[in-house]
Amino acid sequence: MPSFDIVSEVDHHELANAVDQANREVATRFDFKGTESSFDLANQLITLKTESEFQLDQMLDMLYSKLAKRGIDLECADPQDPEIMAKTASRQVLIREGIDRDDARDIVKRIKAAKLKVQTSVQGDEVRVSGKKRDDLQAVIALLKGAELGLPLQFKNFRD
Repeated sequence: MPSFDIVSEVDHHELANAVDQANREVATRFDFKGTESSFDLANQLITLKTESEFQLDQMLDMLYSKLAKRGIDLECADPQDPEIMAKTASRQVLIREGIDRDDARDIVKRIKAAKLKVQTSVQGDEVRVSGKKRDDLQAVIALLKGAELGLPLQFKNFRD
């Protein structure tokens, strides 16, 4: 029986490369000279540090452009509220990965509402879809690509 998995993953190597490129750009830009501005990547959290909120917004735009150039979908980036102190400003950007329970239920609900002849099952942080016909599975992929779910989806392990 043909099947595939719906996952939401980020290439960690490309993520590290994007953060490194953003660090290099912030070190060479004239408007950031003399400031101790930096990007730090730890696990799934990118921390932006600089001196003012205006520069923090510029750094966020810089990070987004580097992520987009590296092929990382920007829907996985979840910027938190900035923390502004007397002489420092910081912001954390959470990189979301995996499909949580609520999003998995939403995906299953959308597939069932389309009345396609497929079976779905939630397996951890991914959703498996199986059916008798390949065309039904391709219809599910087209349905989910057109849906606005707020997280990037990849379709893997397509087995015939």
